[in-house]
Amino acid sequence: MQATFAGLGFLVGFLVGLTGVGGGALMTPSLIFLGVEPLTAVGTDLLYATVTRIFGVFFHGRRGRIRYDIALRLFAGSVPAVVLGGIILREIDRAVLNEYLTPLLGGILVLSAVLSLLKGEFDLPVRPRWAYVYLLGFVVGLTVQFTSVGAGVIVSFTLMNVAKLDPKDVVGVTIFYGLVLSAFSFLNYAGIGGVDYGLAGTLILGTIPGVYLGTHVNRTTDREKLKRAINVIILLIGLFTLLSR
Repeated sequence: MQATFAGLGFLVGFLVGLTGVGGGALMTPSLIFLGVEPLTAVGTDLLYATVTRIFGVFFHGRRGRIRYDIALRLFAGSVPAVVLGGIILREIDRAVLNEYLTPLLGGILVLSAVLSLLKGEFDLPVRPRWAYVYLLGFVVGLTVQFTSVGAGVIVSFTLMNVAKLDPKDVVGVTIFYGLVLSAFSFLNYAGIGGVDYGLAGTLILGTIPGVYLGTHVNRTTDREKLKRAINVIILLIGLFTLLSR
């Protein structure tokens, strides 16, 4: 089974390196499909996402493409969501959480895939305000608490279509914000024993060569077509997760 998880890490890492999308949206449902408890799958993916995003922040930080003013405001909005998520995780029975985490994950996967497929095709008549950034941080923060999905897709969609932020800045913001949010969200799951550290280590070891290979292969592939294909797959996974309940 270890080889299977290492292979999963390699595959997800390869797709992320190839297209920049698909990490959390593919990892968590795959872990659940392979028999990992939903609560543990989310907690383990949050640790996996934290470690892998460290490299992304390092590279983007060196290029000076991270808007910390936006990323930190997003996280400030997420702080009460992280606290609320921690309370819910501790107060609600583990069996109840496992029962509802899977359909919630399916719904977020469908939403994330649809937003990704529509990215850049909306011109929303909304005047950007900092208050909206804090609100976005709270909504996404609460979503990530229970699915480990959404920090990248939902934030990037909103920043590009509402705030009209430069796409190059959007990538840096979502990676840095995603790193901080996943790190603090992971602590909630660590506190209730909802993280499989051995599994996370296996996934990370498989991911490193996958990302390396993906970043080299993407020079000869049509990244946009691949992104759309992956998002269609994520959409189908989300629908399957919902319909299989």
